[in-house]
Amino acid sequence: MKAPHKRLKRERETIERMIALFCREQHRSSGGLCAECAELAEYAKRRLDKCPFQDEKPTCAQCPIHCYKPSRREQIRLVMRYAGPRLLFRHPVLAIRHKLDERKKPPDHPHPERRVVGR
Repeated sequence: MKAPHKRLKRERETIERMIALFCREQHRSSGGLCAECAELAEYAKRRLDKCPFQDEKPTCAQCPIHCYKPSRREQIRLVMRYAGPRLLFRHPVLAIRHKLDERKKPPDHPHPERRVVGR
């Protein structure tokens, strides 16, 4: 497997920091992630590794593909809703870069023949 593009590396770091912040403050974990958050972080990394957009990956909010299972999507939504605004104070450069990435227009679906309409 080739080395991840800078955009994917940054996305991976952003989600890891968000999950860590959420876990530390919501689950009162210290010294690492609780089992539930560690599992979510691993799941998020696997999904990023399999992202069909790779170098052109949009932020999750802008992505035309929902690559998380519904239960995981709800978990990550809670994490992002909580940690997103707080990330600006803890990791300002990462938060600002993420906001800038959100402004980019998402690319077309990489596999139009697999596109599911009405999902």
